Amino acid sequence: MSQRPTIGRIVHYMLSEQDAKAINKRRDDFHAYQHAHAPTAEPGQPGATGHQAHLGNHAEAGQVYPALVVRVFPGGTEVNGVCNLQVHLDGNDTYWATSRVEGDQPGTWAWPARV
Repeated sequence: MSQRPTIGRIVHYMLSEQDAKAINKRRDDFHAYQHAHAPTAEPGQPGATGHQAHLGNHAEAGQVYPALVVRVFPGGTEVNGVCNLQVHLDGNDTYWATSRVEGDQPGTWAWPARV
């Protein structure tokens, strides 16, 4: 019997090539910004921007990360519906994977194996 995803559940998400490119671009953009602009204030001090620094290990298609189900859409033809996920990356940031279905291919989510 198949489980239905619900808000707050943890699933495993496999990055697609497009996901990995988007994640790495955000991280590269942060490094470029950091090198081009001197900080105006130390973190926590008046004048600090509060920008999120996107830092972490290089993302590649096929890598699997834990993801929190944040929204479930009506199923239509999909048995388990379509979900929006917050993917917890190997770094200090997350990736918003929208309208993803259950599967075993890049760009899909799966239930964690029970061990």
